[in-house]
Amino acid sequence: MARIKDVAAHAGVSVATVSRVLNDNPSVTEETRGRVYAAMAALNYVPNAVARSLRTEATRTLGLIIGDILNPFFTELARAVEDEAREAGYTVVIGNADERADQQDHYVRTLLEQRVDGLLICPTAEVTPLIEEVAQGGRPLVFLDRTLPGLDVPSVRADGTEAIRQLAGHLRDLGHRRVAFISGPGTLSTGRERTRAFLAAAAETGLEVPPEYVRAGDFRAGSGQALTAALLDLPEPPEVVFLGDNLMALGALDEIRKRGLRIPDDIALASFDDVPWFSHIHPPVTAIGQPTAELGRRAVRVLLDILRGKRADSVVLPAHLVVRGSCGEGGRHADAPEDEAGRPPAGQAESAPASEAEGAKA
Repeated sequence: MARIKDVAAHAGVSVATVSRVLNDNPSVTEETRGRVYAAMAALNYVPNAVARSLRTEATRTLGLIIGDILNPFFTELARAVEDEAREAGYTVVIGNADERADQQDHYVRTLLEQRVDGLLICPTAEVTPLIEEVAQGGRPLVFLDRTLPGLDVPSVRADGTEAIRQLAGHLRDLGHRRVAFISGPGTLSTGRERTRAFLAAAAETGLEVPPEYVRAGDFRAGSGQALTAALLDLPEPPEVVFLGDNLMALGALDEIRKRGLRIPDDIALASFDDVPWFSHIHPPVTAIGQPTAELGRRAVRVLLDILRGKRADSVVLPAHLVVRGSCGEGGRHADAPEDEAGRPPAGQAESAPASEAEGAKA
């Protein structure tokens, strides 16, 4: 097996320089770093991580705690974190909090006991004593996707305000007026932010949103189905249901299909969090897409900046609107005939069975 001095000789540098590269020392130039990595690859050199961690108190591991591993958003997020960390020479250990504060704290304790170099956390709603201790204790920590009030922790998240405003304008242009919103929990920063953005956009564009049209779900399919059912049972149901995430949209699709309703003829539908299977059901679902992979990559970079003693600023990336057919096609024209609800006739389309959506998701 190749040794560190063999790598140094092959790269034409000193053993100390190879050691600095292995420990990610910022004093090494990119050109030298590249030569050392090339030498390591040529010699199939495998660093002794255990010995190095005892010398440097670094394990070259990062901890990632996500909200719900069954949610496609978190799956893509975790993949991006792993990819970025691996390129930087780190291994990622993942914990699934299952949207529970006690589960989150369990993984925080476990990862700290395993001496991870830093933590990336998609926090649950609660500011637990443990999270507060970690945040105030100076441990390398970055919040991902969500934030917690009162804690001075760098975060990496998306802002959907402008995309939601564009969605509201799109719905207005299609002739829709009565729009309901099923948000995430008000205890989560993402739930609060999306609700505020939707209500502001609705007021700006003249959409009708009575109090009974705004419901709080839990970012899971069951709540999406139950709350969609409640909205459809109102004496004056909405023309559009906007779901606060992809899993609640799946539940809404189940309920709409169960009732034999057609999308967008009988009810239009849009979702926050675009996922690949939205484009494969019929009609395809209009959605607000987050830069999920970039969020994961940027979060790793911010955490590595902290580990290197650099300044770490929070990052906010814009979400974007993806218009498809689930809200209707085209805008209202002055000479177009209208139905009793004041909308132009919709095309003949129906939603996909839940089984098809599940299959595309898998």
